[in-house]
Amino acid sequence: MAENIERIKCLIIGSGPAGYTAAIYASRAELKPVMYTGMQMGGQLTTTTEVDNFPGYPNGTDGTAMMEDLKNQAERFGTEVRFGMVTKVTFSKEIGGIHTVIVDNEKTIEAETVIISTGATAKYLNIESEQRLIGGGVSACATCDGFFYKGQDVIVVGAGDTAAEEATYLSNICKKVTMLVRKDYMKASKAMQKRVNKTKNIEVLYNTEIDEVLGEKTTFGDEVVVGVRAINNQTKEKQVIDVTGVFIAIGHKPNTDIFKGILDMDTVGYLITEGKSTKTNLPGIFASGDVQDAIYRQAVTAAGTGCMAALDAERYLGSLE
Repeated sequence: MAENIERIKCLIIGSGPAGYTAAIYASRAELKPVMYTGMQMGGQLTTTTEVDNFPGYPNGTDGTAMMEDLKNQAERFGTEVRFGMVTKVTFSKEIGGIHTVIVDNEKTIEAETVIISTGATAKYLNIESEQRLIGGGVSACATCDGFFYKGQDVIVVGAGDTAAEEATYLSNICKKVTMLVRKDYMKASKAMQKRVNKTKNIEVLYNTEIDEVLGEKTTFGDEVVVGVRAINNQTKEKQVIDVTGVFIAIGHKPNTDIFKGILDMDTVGYLITEGKSTKTNLPGIFASGDVQDAIYRQAVTAAGTGCMAALDAERYLGSLE
């Protein structure tokens, strides 16, 4: 089916802040990028109701609206944005080689460069009440959303370094932070545990899990968090904790399954990039955003690496001439 094969200079996989920023820079460099958005157009940020910490929005914005702005900007410079899921990749190991990507199991793209911006998915508890209240008080990013809970009581779920960092960060903003730890010990490093233990407005409840996130309808008809019903998994005793925010900090899963065995990644699955660049272990393949960032995971840092990836792709193509 030769008619279903398309040859392009630059393919961008993923449509979050990294992907769209890469598209803007690649378009301006006349790489004529084609973007496949994946199933969640706009990425994780579309699940965030308010974004207050991205430069250029003095009054804040809605996550979906911001992604639409970035999409429109990318398209203004010539990016072709397509809805579709990459289902198979065959990457060349040769400098100047052509990379083959299958979209939706049917269309073949042959690309001189590929920018991977597939992001990482926050892990949730996957209980009905939690899923229902995502964006209404349930969050997986304290740095993103903590500001909205200034002076209020919140809960952090988790026992590792990420949970401890989120709790200590929130302790500077919130009135009280309650950590729910599933086991009778924390997995966080000793240094992080010490920081948690010496912070006066952090309380740690061990052997404790969320039984249900409690919500209440507002006058506008939406539902917001008003508390959680927690359960001690040893005694089975339940208690209601009044809070307005619930931060799930049990880790992220990078969206890299399709690249396993092809690209270098760490034990969790984050793509490994070379030095301060976005270069992967294969020539012409670049990674940007949360798919290669296990530390910061912010929209603005993702956008920065999207810019880097486009510049790296442009320089790579220039070196072949």
